[in-house]
Amino acid sequence: MDILFTITLTVHILVGLGVIGLVLMQHGKGADMGAAFGSGSSGSLFGATGSANFLSRMTAALATAFFITSLMLAYMANQKPAAAGGSVMDAVKTEAVVPATPAQQDAQDDSKAKNIPK
Repeated sequence: MDILFTITLTVHILVGLGVIGLVLMQHGKGADMGAAFGSGSSGSLFGATGSANFLSRMTAALATAFFITSLMLAYMANQKPAAAGGSVMDAVKTEAVVPATPAQQDAQDDSKAKNIPK
């Protein structure tokens, strides 16, 4: 399970970096020549864009892969290991409390009354 988690995390990081790179390489809608003539809403000089180009399709594919790897990592992180059972508090060692004898209690009471450190 650890190797699968490591592979998924590595793919997730690489896909995330790929999405960042592809988004930075793309032009905005108003960055084309049409923006100079006041038609910033169109993607080209003479009208709206046709089908999506390679960069936007790759960005959509990588975004889908990023979403899937995110879900896989969340699922793997919530799975409890089969070998470890119980609670964190199961490993805590407790010591038995031994009650003090009457002579020890009298010595403690005397030291408190006189403010004598032990």
